[in-house]
Amino acid sequence: MAKLMLTLSLLALSLSSLGQAHEPSPLQDFCVADFKTIRVNGFACLDPKQVTADHFLFRGLHVPGNTSNPLGSFINRPTVNEIPGLNTLGLSTVRVDYAPRGVVPPHRHPRASEILIVLEGTVLVGFVTSDPENRLVSKVLAKGDVFVFPFGLIHFQENIGQGNAVTMAFLSSQNPGVIAIANAIFGSNPPINVHGLAKAFQVDKSVINKLQAPFN
Repeated sequence: MAKLMLTLSLLALSLSSLGQAHEPSPLQDFCVADFKTIRVNGFACLDPKQVTADHFLFRGLHVPGNTSNPLGSFINRPTVNEIPGLNTLGLSTVRVDYAPRGVVPPHRHPRASEILIVLEGTVLVGFVTSDPENRLVSKVLAKGDVFVFPFGLIHFQENIGQGNAVTMAFLSSQNPGVIAIANAIFGSNPPINVHGLAKAFQVDKSVINKLQAPFN
């Protein structure tokens, strides 16, 4: 466990330096988010005299999440909204718990790359390169293995072991965002035109209607 914690610490340090390529570098020791000020791109800085240690703290990432849901996974994703001290630091973290065969379905982060480490279990991970190649880059990871998801690319995780699995990841943004592909395509509000989706996927409209149904 000590080795894993050391690895996590090194990953976090390396990712914070990568994150500064995409988010402004701090010009002071810290810029704790002031949620009461008008938001432009990120958050304004809270008066340093009002800053406390609690602005840099998040508790509970060690607590297993409830995976009793259709995906069989639980995502605990503290960002700048939960840790105001992350503001301008270009870094956030996420813990995922997986039941057997649990998945994090194909998704992308519009503002971040990601580095993931397996804490428990056996996890299949992968990402797909951009068009026109659309090549799947995939690997089965065991406890202690690390994998990188490049900036903005669609990626996924699946627990293929017999027991539960746990992963921890660091992302190169204080607020990386997430676009779940199925939710975005079949669950948009208002819905994307069925005729257009049927043409795009080369299927009958009835198939699209069926795929949209769980999201409505």
